[in-house]
Amino acid sequence: MKQRLKQADRRKQHYREGFLEGYRLGLCRAVTDRIPDPASPQLDLKLMYIPQGFESIDAGIEAALSTMVREWIQVSPEGMLEAARKERPDVILVMNGLHVFPKDWTMQLEEVSSLGITTAVWFVDDPYFTEETSVLCRHYDLVFTHELSCAELYRSLGAERVHYMPLAVHPGIFAPIPAGADYQSDICFIGNAFRNRAALFDELAPYLSGKKVRIIGGFWERLTRYKQLSPCIKSGFIPPAETAKYYNGAKIVINLHRPAGIGDDNRNSLGLPGRSINPRTFEISACGTLQLTDIREDLYHYYEPGVDIETFRDARELQHKLEHYLSREQERLDIAVRGLRTTWSRHTYKHRLPQLLEILAQAVQP
Repeated sequence: MKQRLKQADRRKQHYREGFLEGYRLGLCRAVTDRIPDPASPQLDLKLMYIPQGFESIDAGIEAALSTMVREWIQVSPEGMLEAARKERPDVILVMNGLHVFPKDWTMQLEEVSSLGITTAVWFVDDPYFTEETSVLCRHYDLVFTHELSCAELYRSLGAERVHYMPLAVHPGIFAPIPAGADYQSDICFIGNAFRNRAALFDELAPYLSGKKVRIIGGFWERLTRYKQLSPCIKSGFIPPAETAKYYNGAKIVINLHRPAGIGDDNRNSLGLPGRSINPRTFEISACGTLQLTDIREDLYHYYEPGVDIETFRDARELQHKLEHYLSREQERLDIAVRGLRTTWSRHTYKHRLPQLLEILAQAVQP
């Protein structure tokens, strides 16, 4: 008898979860179907794009560029110089210019400049690698950065044309989609265990132990309470498409920015603070899931806390809001759907790139 009752309870629970997921996806679809594609500029520009290898960024930029310029070419960092000599683009846009780029990269940039080709970089790892970017910024004709504090830095170092350019999201990857049982959770966090993140989850461990939690990323063995949380932890990197499934399967996704301080797994000896939001902010909201994020200075330019996103300042406030929204399904969903609308109507790469491309087009005019 007890076994039959347990089975019946499980069936009811699965039915309810399926109903709520279908309801969420239906609301999200009603929102996204009503959002028109933004108008795309048709610029007389031949552009060469050099990707960093961040799939979620590169795919969004590629999809947007194909509709906005006369001609565009994508080549690897190793193939840039040869392709530039052959193709003679008007401008070369380099994504980030770090990590996977050749050691003689600045020499290659100088040779490209000697061909009369305008060069631009979009730094998207700021401010965590200022030891490198503070040198590299002087070798480009134009510098874009998603970080407010670094825009000021590059200008002070003599870079003549510096532009603050926030990142965005590619809805071809991050979108409301069905998520199977393997991706379901009450609370999800995806990212590496930087010092501040490990400290936060150590403090939350007693509360999280009673919930269905997913913690995914590297270095989580740093947790003091690793043993307590280990059943929730999946180690290693997961690709963006799978990340989107975990976001969709979660009732709440936590976003905690990495620390910018010296020695926090960074090469930021200048000690610049992080003032700008990370791309994860857009990616979570693009999936139609409630996001609880710590606060960066420019967050308020893109979202309104309590309306289309939620925020926290410390573990105590985070726990309070987790408990609040886990027990209030409609309120949680209302904010998530408003965040979806804000993101898809303002913060995709099709919205972001026209401004960047207009700046590039003006720069190459004789």
